[in-house]
Amino acid sequence: MSSQKSLLERLVSSSVTIANAAGEIICDVMKKGDLGIVQKEHLKDLQTEADREAQLCIVSSLNKYFPNITIIGEEDETVGSTGGKIVDISRDTPVNITVPDNYCNINEKEVVVWVDPLDGTSEYTQGLLDHVTVLIGIAVNGKAIAGVIHQPYFNYKNPGNKLGRTIWGVVGGVVGGMEIKSPPVDRYIVATTRSHASSTVNEAISSVSPDEVLRVGGSGHKVMLLLEGLAHSYVFASPGTKKWDTCAPQAILEAAGGSLTDICGEILPYAASAPHRNSKGVLATAAGQDHLALAAKIPQQVKDNLIA
Repeated sequence: MSSQKSLLERLVSSSVTIANAAGEIICDVMKKGDLGIVQKEHLKDLQTEADREAQLCIVSSLNKYFPNITIIGEEDETVGSTGGKIVDISRDTPVNITVPDNYCNINEKEVVVWVDPLDGTSEYTQGLLDHVTVLIGIAVNGKAIAGVIHQPYFNYKNPGNKLGRTIWGVVGGVVGGMEIKSPPVDRYIVATTRSHASSTVNEAISSVSPDEVLRVGGSGHKVMLLLEGLAHSYVFASPGTKKWDTCAPQAILEAAGGSLTDICGEILPYAASAPHRNSKGVLATAAGQDHLALAAKIPQQVKDNLIA
Protein backbone atom coordinates (compact mmCIF):
# COMPACT_ATOMS: atom_id res chain seq x y z
CA MET A 1 0.00 0.00 0.00
CA SER A 2 1.29 3.45 -0.90
CA SER A 3 2.20 5.73 1.98
CA GLN A 4 1.16 8.79 -0.03
CA LYS A 5 -1.92 10.47 1.38
CA SER A 6 -5.06 10.57 -0.75
CA LEU A 7 -6.58 13.87 -1.82
CA LEU A 8 -9.44 13.46 0.66
CA GLU A 9 -7.09 12.75 3.55
CA ARG A 10 -5.02 15.84 2.71
CA LEU A 11 -8.13 17.99 2.23
CA VAL A 12 -9.69 16.98 5.55
CA SER A 13 -6.41 17.39 7.43
CA SER A 14 -5.82 20.82 5.89
CA SER A 15 -9.42 21.84 6.57
CA VAL A 16 -8.91 21.06 10.26
CA THR A 17 -5.94 23.42 10.37
CA ILE A 18 -7.72 26.09 8.31
CA ALA A 19 -10.87 25.89 10.45
CA ASN A 20 -8.75 26.35 13.56
CA ALA A 21 -7.24 29.50 12.04
CA ALA A 22 -10.72 30.79 11.13
CA GLY A 23 -11.74 30.23 14.74
CA GLU A 24 -8.82 32.38 15.91
CA ILE A 25 -10.03 35.17 13.61
CA ILE A 26 -13.55 34.91 15.06
CA CYS A 27 -12.20 35.18 18.61
CA ASP A 28 -9.91 38.09 17.68
CA VAL A 29 -12.79 40.09 16.17
CA MET A 30 -14.84 39.55 19.32
CA LYS A 31 -11.94 40.69 21.50
CA LYS A 32 -11.62 43.92 19.49
CA GLY A 33 -15.26 44.73 20.25
CA ASP A 34 -16.31 46.13 16.85
CA LEU A 35 -18.19 43.31 15.12
CA GLY A 36 -18.98 45.31 11.95
CA ILE A 37 -22.53 43.98 11.75
CA VAL A 38 -24.52 44.29 8.51
CA GLN A 39 -27.97 42.92 7.68
CA LYS A 40 -28.35 40.49 4.75
CA GLU A 41 -31.70 39.00 3.69
CA HIS A 42 -33.70 39.98 6.79
CA LEU A 43 -33.41 41.29 10.36
CA LYS A 44 -32.27 37.95 11.77
CA ASP A 45 -29.81 37.27 8.93
CA LEU A 46 -26.66 39.08 9.99
CA GLN A 47 -23.06 39.23 8.82
CA THR A 48 -20.10 40.43 10.87
CA GLU A 49 -16.46 41.26 10.25
CA ALA A 50 -15.71 37.82 11.67
CA ASP A 51 -17.87 36.12 8.99
CA ARG A 52 -16.10 38.06 6.24
CA GLU A 53 -12.53 37.65 7.47
CA ALA A 54 -12.97 33.97 8.40
CA GLN A 55 -14.36 33.15 4.96
CA LEU A 56 -11.56 35.05 3.22
CA CYS A 57 -9.08 32.99 5.22
CA ILE A 58 -10.78 29.67 4.47
CA VAL A 59 -11.35 30.32 0.78
CA SER A 60 -7.91 31.84 0.12
CA SER A 61 -6.18 28.97 1.89
CA LEU A 62 -8.18 26.21 0.20
CA ASN A 63 -7.69 27.86 -3.20
CA LYS A 64 -3.93 28.00 -2.66
CA TYR A 65 -3.49 24.35 -1.75
CA PHE A 66 -6.35 22.82 -3.77
CA PRO A 67 -6.72 25.13 -6.79
CA ASN A 68 -9.10 22.93 -8.79
CA ILE A 69 -11.81 22.33 -6.22
CA THR A 70 -15.10 24.25 -6.30
CA ILE A 71 -15.82 26.33 -3.19
CA ILE A 72 -19.25 27.69 -2.30
CA GLY A 73 -19.48 29.85 0.80
CA GLU A 74 -22.15 31.68 2.73
CA GLU A 75 -20.49 35.06 2.40
CA ASP A 76 -20.42 34.66 -1.36
CA GLU A 77 -18.96 38.04 -2.24
CA THR A 78 -15.60 36.81 -0.96
CA VAL A 79 -15.53 33.48 -2.79
CA GLY A 80 -12.81 33.25 -5.38
CA SER A 81 -11.20 36.41 -4.07
CA THR A 82 -7.71 36.81 -2.71
CA GLY A 83 -6.28 38.79 0.14
CA GLY A 84 -7.32 36.57 3.02
CA LYS A 85 -4.88 35.14 5.54
CA ILE A 86 -3.16 32.10 4.03
CA VAL A 87 -2.88 29.35 6.63
CA ASP A 88 0.43 27.47 6.78
CA ILE A 89 -0.75 23.86 6.52
CA SER A 90 2.78 22.59 7.14
CA ARG A 91 1.84 23.04 10.78
CA ASP A 92 -1.05 20.59 10.39
CA THR A 93 -1.77 18.73 13.60
CA PRO A 94 -1.73 15.01 12.72
CA VAL A 95 -5.30 13.72 12.66
CA ASN A 96 -6.56 10.17 12.33
CA ILE A 97 -8.44 10.04 9.03
CA THR A 98 -9.78 6.80 7.58
CA VAL A 99 -10.66 7.08 3.89
CA PRO A 100 -12.80 4.28 2.42
CA ASP A 101 -11.51 2.70 -0.79
CA ASN A 102 -14.22 4.31 -2.92
CA TYR A 103 -12.92 7.78 -2.00
CA CYS A 104 -9.19 7.10 -2.37
CA ASN A 105 -8.90 8.13 -6.01
CA ILE A 106 -11.09 11.20 -6.34
CA ASN A 107 -9.59 14.24 -8.03
CA GLU A 108 -9.92 17.94 -7.23
CA LYS A 109 -12.33 18.70 -10.06
CA GLU A 110 -14.87 16.28 -8.53
CA VAL A 111 -14.84 18.07 -5.17
CA VAL A 112 -17.28 20.75 -3.99
CA VAL A 113 -16.55 22.38 -0.63
CA TRP A 114 -19.41 24.11 1.20
CA VAL A 115 -18.19 26.73 3.69
CA ASP A 116 -19.99 28.46 6.53
CA PRO A 117 -17.25 30.54 8.15
CA LEU A 118 -19.38 31.40 11.18
CA ASP A 119 -22.50 29.35 11.78
CA GLY A 120 -24.60 30.99 14.47
CA THR A 121 -23.86 34.62 13.63
CA SER A 122 -26.91 35.95 15.47
CA GLU A 123 -25.87 34.08 18.61
CA TYR A 124 -22.30 35.34 18.20
CA THR A 125 -23.54 38.93 18.27
CA GLN A 126 -25.59 38.18 21.40
CA GLY A 127 -22.77 36.52 23.33
CA LEU A 128 -24.16 32.95 23.07
CA LEU A 129 -20.72 31.79 22.06
CA ASP A 130 -21.16 28.04 22.59
CA HIS A 131 -23.59 28.07 19.62
CA VAL A 132 -20.87 29.24 17.21
CA THR A 133 -19.16 26.85 14.77
CA VAL A 134 -16.97 26.97 11.66
CA LEU A 135 -18.19 24.51 9.02
CA ILE A 136 -16.23 23.06 6.10
CA GLY A 137 -18.16 20.36 4.23
CA ILE A 138 -16.76 18.25 1.41
CA ALA A 139 -18.98 16.74 -1.29
CA VAL A 140 -18.28 14.46 -4.25
CA ASN A 141 -20.85 13.43 -6.87
CA GLY A 142 -23.49 15.43 -5.02
CA LYS A 143 -23.01 13.59 -1.72
CA ALA A 144 -21.64 14.94 1.55
CA ILE A 145 -18.67 12.66 2.23
CA ALA A 146 -16.52 14.49 4.79
CA GLY A 147 -16.65 17.46 7.09
CA VAL A 148 -14.99 19.58 9.73
CA ILE A 149 -16.75 21.38 12.60
CA HIS A 150 -14.68 23.78 14.68
CA GLN A 151 -16.09 25.15 17.94
CA PRO A 152 -13.94 28.20 18.74
CA TYR A 153 -15.61 28.77 22.10
CA PHE A 154 -15.85 25.19 23.36
CA ASN A 155 -15.08 25.30 27.11
CA TYR A 156 -15.39 29.10 27.26
CA LYS A 157 -17.54 28.76 30.37
CA ASN A 158 -14.85 26.64 32.03
CA PRO A 159 -11.81 28.86 32.65
CA GLY A 160 -8.60 26.91 32.89
CA ASN A 161 -9.63 24.32 30.31
CA LYS A 162 -8.40 24.41 26.72
CA LEU A 163 -10.54 26.77 24.64
CA GLY A 164 -11.94 25.40 21.39
CA ARG A 165 -12.03 22.02 19.68
CA THR A 166 -12.32 20.61 16.17
CA ILE A 167 -14.25 17.55 15.03
CA TRP A 168 -13.82 15.83 11.69
CA GLY A 169 -15.25 12.80 9.95
CA VAL A 170 -15.42 10.86 6.70
CA VAL A 171 -18.54 8.88 5.79
CA GLY A 172 -17.62 5.21 6.01
CA GLY A 173 -14.60 6.10 8.15
CA VAL A 174 -14.31 7.50 11.65
CA VAL A 175 -15.10 10.65 13.62
CA GLY A 176 -12.17 12.33 15.32
CA GLY A 177 -11.82 15.08 17.89
CA MET A 178 -14.51 13.93 20.31
CA GLU A 179 -16.14 10.95 21.95
CA ILE A 180 -19.52 10.10 20.44
CA LYS A 181 -22.16 9.60 23.13
CA SER A 182 -25.65 8.09 23.07
CA PRO A 183 -28.74 10.08 24.10
CA PRO A 184 -30.74 9.03 27.16
CA VAL A 185 -33.11 6.06 26.88
CA ASP A 186 -35.74 7.30 29.34
CA ARG A 187 -36.77 10.51 27.56
CA TYR A 188 -36.89 11.95 24.02
CA ILE A 189 -35.11 15.24 23.32
CA VAL A 190 -35.44 17.33 20.16
CA ALA A 191 -33.14 20.16 19.07
CA THR A 192 -34.59 22.90 16.90
CA THR A 193 -34.29 26.55 15.92
CA ARG A 194 -33.90 29.23 18.53
CA SER A 195 -34.94 32.22 16.43
CA HIS A 196 -36.94 30.98 13.41
CA ALA A 197 -39.95 29.28 14.99
CA SER A 198 -43.28 29.16 13.12
CA SER A 199 -46.54 27.24 13.34
CA THR A 200 -45.18 24.71 10.83
CA VAL A 201 -41.91 24.29 12.76
CA ASN A 202 -43.83 23.80 16.01
CA GLU A 203 -46.31 21.36 14.49
CA ALA A 204 -43.47 19.19 13.24
CA ILE A 205 -41.87 19.18 16.69
CA SER A 206 -45.16 18.33 18.44
CA SER A 207 -45.74 15.41 16.04
CA VAL A 208 -42.71 13.52 17.37
CA SER A 209 -43.86 13.93 21.02
CA PRO A 210 -40.66 15.15 22.66
CA ASP A 211 -40.16 15.21 26.42
CA GLU A 212 -37.87 18.21 26.01
CA VAL A 213 -37.14 20.73 23.25
CA LEU A 214 -33.74 22.45 23.01
CA ARG A 215 -34.08 25.72 21.10
CA VAL A 216 -30.55 26.64 20.07
CA GLY A 217 -28.73 28.50 17.30
CA GLY A 218 -26.66 27.14 14.42
CA SER A 219 -27.04 23.90 12.44
CA GLY A 220 -23.54 22.87 13.45
CA HIS A 221 -24.37 23.32 17.12
CA LYS A 222 -27.62 21.34 16.82
CA VAL A 223 -25.84 18.39 15.21
CA MET A 224 -23.14 18.60 17.89
CA LEU A 225 -25.92 18.05 20.46
CA LEU A 226 -26.77 14.78 18.68
CA LEU A 227 -23.11 13.70 18.65
CA GLU A 228 -22.74 14.57 22.34
CA GLY A 229 -25.80 12.52 23.32
CA LEU A 230 -27.72 15.61 24.45
CA ALA A 231 -30.54 15.22 21.91
CA HIS A 232 -32.03 12.42 19.84
CA SER A 233 -33.07 14.45 16.81
CA TYR A 234 -32.89 17.82 15.09
CA VAL A 235 -36.27 18.79 13.63
CA PHE A 236 -36.60 21.93 11.52
CA ALA A 237 -39.59 22.14 9.17
CA SER A 238 -38.53 25.37 7.48
CA PRO A 239 -36.48 26.47 4.46
CA GLY A 240 -34.20 28.41 6.80
CA THR A 241 -30.95 26.51 6.25
CA LYS A 242 -28.65 26.26 3.26
CA LYS A 243 -26.17 23.69 2.01
CA TRP A 244 -23.20 25.29 3.77
CA ASP A 245 -25.12 24.87 7.05
CA THR A 246 -25.67 21.14 6.61
CA CYS A 247 -22.90 19.62 4.46
CA ALA A 248 -20.20 19.30 7.14
CA PRO A 249 -22.62 18.36 9.97
CA GLN A 250 -24.31 15.74 7.77
CA ALA A 251 -21.03 14.08 6.81
CA ILE A 252 -19.79 13.91 10.41
CA LEU A 253 -23.17 12.72 11.72
CA GLU A 254 -23.31 9.97 9.08
CA ALA A 255 -19.72 8.97 9.90
CA ALA A 256 -20.94 8.55 13.49
CA GLY A 257 -23.85 6.36 12.41
CA GLY A 258 -26.58 9.01 12.34
CA SER A 259 -28.62 10.46 9.49
CA LEU A 260 -29.52 13.87 8.05
CA THR A 261 -32.09 14.46 5.30
CA ASP A 262 -34.84 16.92 4.49
CA ILE A 263 -38.01 16.81 6.61
CA CYS A 264 -39.52 14.21 4.24
CA GLY A 265 -36.59 11.83 4.68
CA GLU A 266 -35.21 12.58 1.22
CA ILE A 267 -31.50 13.02 0.49
CA LEU A 268 -30.04 16.54 0.27
CA PRO A 269 -28.00 17.12 -2.93
CA TYR A 270 -24.61 18.85 -2.67
CA ALA A 271 -23.48 19.23 -6.28
CA ALA A 272 -22.24 22.69 -7.26
CA SER A 273 -25.45 23.13 -9.28
CA ALA A 274 -27.74 22.21 -6.35
CA PRO A 275 -30.04 24.91 -4.96
CA HIS A 276 -28.36 26.56 -2.00
CA ARG A 277 -31.48 26.58 0.15
CA ASN A 278 -32.72 23.44 1.91
CA SER A 279 -36.27 24.25 0.90
CA LYS A 280 -37.82 21.16 2.52
CA GLY A 281 -36.23 21.66 5.91
CA VAL A 282 -33.89 19.45 7.90
CA LEU A 283 -34.38 16.23 9.86
CA ALA A 284 -31.41 14.66 11.63
CA THR A 285 -31.12 11.75 14.02
CA ALA A 286 -28.41 10.44 16.30
CA ALA A 287 -26.92 6.98 15.82
CA GLY A 288 -29.32 4.25 16.85
CA GLN A 289 -32.47 6.25 16.08
CA ASP A 290 -34.95 5.13 13.41
CA HIS A 291 -34.69 8.01 10.95
CA LEU A 292 -37.34 6.88 8.47
CA ALA A 293 -39.82 6.17 11.27
CA LEU A 294 -39.29 9.70 12.55
CA ALA A 295 -39.81 11.16 9.08
CA ALA A 296 -43.06 9.20 8.81
CA LYS A 297 -44.35 10.92 11.97
CA ILE A 298 -44.10 14.37 10.40
CA PRO A 299 -47.65 15.32 9.25
CA GLN A 300 -48.22 15.46 5.52
CA GLN A 301 -49.56 19.01 5.80
CA VAL A 302 -46.23 20.07 7.29
CA LYS A 303 -44.39 18.50 4.37
CA ASP A 304 -46.83 20.10 1.92
CA ASN A 305 -46.15 23.53 3.45
CA LEU A 306 -42.51 23.27 2.40
CA ILE A 307 -42.20 23.99 -1.30
CA ALA A 308 -39.32 22.27 -3.05
